[in-house]
Amino acid sequence: MERALLLAGRARGRTTPNPMVGAVVVAPEGVVIGAGFHERAGEPHAEVHALEEAGGAARGATLYCTLEPCNHVGRTLPCVDRILESGVSRVVAAVEDPNPLVAGRGVERLRRAGVRVDVGTCGAQARRINRPFFSVMRRGRPYVVLKAVTSLDGRVAAAGGGPTRLSGPAADRRTHALRAEVDAVAVGSGTVLADDPLLTVRGVYRERPLARVIFDRRLRTPVSARVLTTLDAGPVVVVAGPGAPAGAVRALESAGARVVASDGELVGALRLLPPMGIQSILVEGGPALHAAFWRRGTADTVRLVVAPRVLGAGGVPWVEHPAAPWASWRLVSVAPCGADVIIEADVHWTD
Repeated sequence: MERALLLAGRARGRTTPNPMVGAVVVAPEGVVIGAGFHERAGEPHAEVHALEEAGGAARGATLYCTLEPCNHVGRTLPCVDRILESGVSRVVAAVEDPNPLVAGRGVERLRRAGVRVDVGTCGAQARRINRPFFSVMRRGRPYVVLKAVTSLDGRVAAAGGGPTRLSGPAADRRTHALRAEVDAVAVGSGTVLADDPLLTVRGVYRERPLARVIFDRRLRTPVSARVLTTLDAGPVVVVAGPGAPAGAVRALESAGARVVASDGELVGALRLLPPMGIQSILVEGGPALHAAFWRRGTADTVRLVVAPRVLGAGGVPWVEHPAAPWASWRLVSVAPCGADVIIEADVHWTD
């Protein structure tokens, strides 16, 4: 199963709206005779790749897969059909599929056909690599990663709030690598006005278009914003609040943005995104938007880049202590990155 999980991870950033899945076929004597992973949506699933590699030797073998095999017709045929045709005698699945179209039905059909099925091996690891998929299926919203660059004293900008360079080249490369994996990058209108960012992936290959989301209740985003000149890199979605000015909507749409109206609540706004193919979102700023995510309990993971600088009491704080529940974070890693330190922690994820 660990090998299947490693294979699944090879498709990171490419499978949305599908999960990442790996599969391995093992002969009765313990020899691996087939392996594969789901490469991108619309293409064969991991089980099909592994069974095709195994060929006739799959009869009587064990199939390990990181997610319950599907039993419905989507963009591909059901994997359960292919498994039953192969003659596999046992299937070991890491976790049941949370998709209501599957949700135990694949396991049930295999068992009815006489295939031994075991579920739960490396289940926590399997859920972890597909946190965005599980989040959408169970909560109806994308998996949210909050990312901030702060000084040693917890400031994100110098006095006055203008653009402040904090992170070094190594940490910047890590940020672009993360952008290459998620479905969308998000900022608030304040960040657009203060920094005018491009929000593109640079220096790292990304196969799919990257959506850029701007949370802008009052539609303050100017049509001259640089992000609107990068539509070839992916769509720009502006999430407006109720009663947004019609003139501003028309102007942004004429500039190429897609403007969607939310109910004014952050959770409601997030639930507008999965139908656009957004299951994971990297929220890069600014402090007001981050504070809103903390207050509404919609931050799932936090990534802090801490630079070796002190900006002083006049600097702009990231979030005030009561807003971010530090004590509830589950630390994942603390690692040096050039001159900076990157802290990663889980917030609202439980295995």
